[in-house]
Amino acid sequence: MLFEEERSGDQPTLRLRGAWCIDNLSEMESALAQLEAGRGHSRIDFSGIQTLDLSGAWLLRNWVERRKSVGANMTVVGERPPHFAFLDELLQQQASKAAVAESDETSLRDAVIWVGRSGVQQAKNTRDAVGFFGRIVMTMVRAMRSVHHLRLPSIARHIYETGIQAIPIVSLIAFLISVIVAYLGAQQLRTFGAEIFTVDLVTIAVLREMGVLLTSIIVAGRSGSAFAAEIGVMRLNDEIDALQSMGVDFYEVLVLPRLIGLLIALPLLTIVADAMGLVGGALLSSQLLDISLSQFIPRVQDALAPTTFWAGLVKAPVFAILIALVGTYRGMQVRDSSRELGRLTTVAVVQSIFLVIFADAIFAVVFVELDF
Repeated sequence: MLFEEERSGDQPTLRLRGAWCIDNLSEMESALAQLEAGRGHSRIDFSGIQTLDLSGAWLLRNWVERRKSVGANMTVVGERPPHFAFLDELLQQQASKAAVAESDETSLRDAVIWVGRSGVQQAKNTRDAVGFFGRIVMTMVRAMRSVHHLRLPSIARHIYETGIQAIPIVSLIAFLISVIVAYLGAQQLRTFGAEIFTVDLVTIAVLREMGVLLTSIIVAGRSGSAFAAEIGVMRLNDEIDALQSMGVDFYEVLVLPRLIGLLIALPLLTIVADAMGLVGGALLSSQLLDISLSQFIPRVQDALAPTTFWAGLVKAPVFAILIALVGTYRGMQVRDSSRELGRLTTVAVVQSIFLVIFADAIFAVVFVELDF
């Protein structure tokens, strides 16, 4: 039996006992049906229950609520099972969510609250970003005073990982894009009998824009995500807290070598991309336009202005700083969960590519104004 009845004076008491769990589901339902059909009880004692899970608690709570709904005065002897409080809170949350879902109109107060909360969050993010940048500047100034603080082995490792290991994919992409640009340009210029200007088109496009831009986008997706993921995992594993507890400046150990390594690697990758782009243009010109290499090289020299090559190369350090700062900053923001790690890694890649393209647009406008 899962219950026993006891009468003390005029108030009958129902004492529950045994195991009220999912294994006894049918027996629990039969017992409650029997109590439902019998006479009412004004007192109920849960202290004799040996085992109680959510299934038993749900059935008991519903039975008590039904008795109260028909006017029964139910008094609990001792303490209610803690499961009841959990179920009450759960049902209250569901009711509040349903009430919010039923409301189709957003009040002006809610709109103002959303704007205010968004503004405060943006201000906090801006403050954190400025603080992060300032901390990097201070760390770099201090590191320049001593070779030991530069951590040259770590910088060399990051140059290898972000630069040398990226040469195959950067070369392939630059070669293919150059071939595509040359092919499309030749098709359009052929209608005017100006196929020779395909060489000028490829040369200027690759050296001024395509080489550095494509290289930066590839590095942002490849190295920017790696920076965010590596530092984020260290955050989750409390390795950064361990460095702080040992008195080590983790900005000097984790952020600065990645920034300097990318500052060195990206301009060199840009030169490689420029060279492979010209090789792709020369190959397609030879195959499609019958322009031999001996004709291609002088035409390239004629198409080059003194600033053509430098207009592309000067962008590389700026793009490198943007990619490194965004990747390391988002990695530092990782907290609590691997889901946050994946989200911030994605944010790092997207923001890096956006900032690279935005900075390239600014460079284009400035170069036009300066006639560079």
